[in-house]
Amino acid sequence: MRFHPYHLLGDTPNVVVDGSATPSTVLTLSHWPGSPTPEGLQDDLSAQIVVRAVEQDAVPPAVDAVTNNHFDQDGLAGVALLTLGDEAWRRRGQLVDLARAGDFGTFADRDSMRVAMALAAFDDPDRSPLDRAVFAGGYEAQCGALYEATLPRVLAMLDDPGTVRQWWEDEDAHLDASMHAMASGAATVDEVPELDLAVVAVPEATATGLASRFTITGAAALHPVAVNMATERMRVLVSQGNRHRLELRYETWVMYRSRPLMPRPDLRLLAPRLDDLEGRACWHADAPGALTPALEADEAGSTLPLPRIRAEVEAFLRTAAPAWDPWSPR
Repeated sequence: MRFHPYHLLGDTPNVVVDGSATPSTVLTLSHWPGSPTPEGLQDDLSAQIVVRAVEQDAVPPAVDAVTNNHFDQDGLAGVALLTLGDEAWRRRGQLVDLARAGDFGTFADRDSMRVAMALAAFDDPDRSPLDRAVFAGGYEAQCGALYEATLPRVLAMLDDPGTVRQWWEDEDAHLDASMHAMASGAATVDEVPELDLAVVAVPEATATGLASRFTITGAAALHPVAVNMATERMRVLVSQGNRHRLELRYETWVMYRSRPLMPRPDLRLLAPRLDDLEGRACWHADAPGALTPALEADEAGSTLPLPRIRAEVEAFLRTAAPAWDPWSPR
């Protein structure tokens, strides 16, 4: 198949990988909420769905256009599987692991995470080695240009991540330090399985470092991948000094198949309770439909100690109503 930029499809029959269908889409291979992906093809990651579709000969042979409405590692892996032929198919395990590293922040092979980090840098105009023309125009044009620029590179990156070392080595060093902190007990994880909750305590003096999720570059004291590799819990409360952040992992946003997950609550309902305890309005939360909704205090931080925050979070999670259903048609 060939990649076709999403915004230029018109009425071209197409297969959508990892994104939303268009009026001319013939087959959707996506784990996104409510996607019309055939039930027999559904899986945790869109790249895994593509593998199933190829194995089951589910891709219509008369359709040669494949597309996606956003750029990330899972989308790139899925598009690569459909456009790069046998060379991609032989690396399907690596491509699925790349998708996992980008979307779920976990990996089977550390090199998959390193390539995911490099791709995040490629998508960052301030760090990207790609031609500046890639970042001209609006997001739709940039998205198409990023696929066209990275598809010819991705298999070589997987074969030898050292060729793109300068775009992952700083973040990889931060991940290494974070994983060491978890392994040594400097940072701790305490799980509450019945609430699918992990409470992570980070030493207050821990400095922040480069940390990307999907292709979004940011900073964190403890790299989120180190947390995700240390616990399978999908509700994660990270505490460092007077900073406390409760986040719902991305797996709970998509149509996740490999095991049942507890539904997302609306974290905005807990914020007023915490504000009352603080004596001021400082807590805010994202809507349950955000990719990774979080609840946290403002820049001044919280006056509440972790045990009290934890008690309030646990009490809320025990009774909170479901507020997000990724299986509902959209």
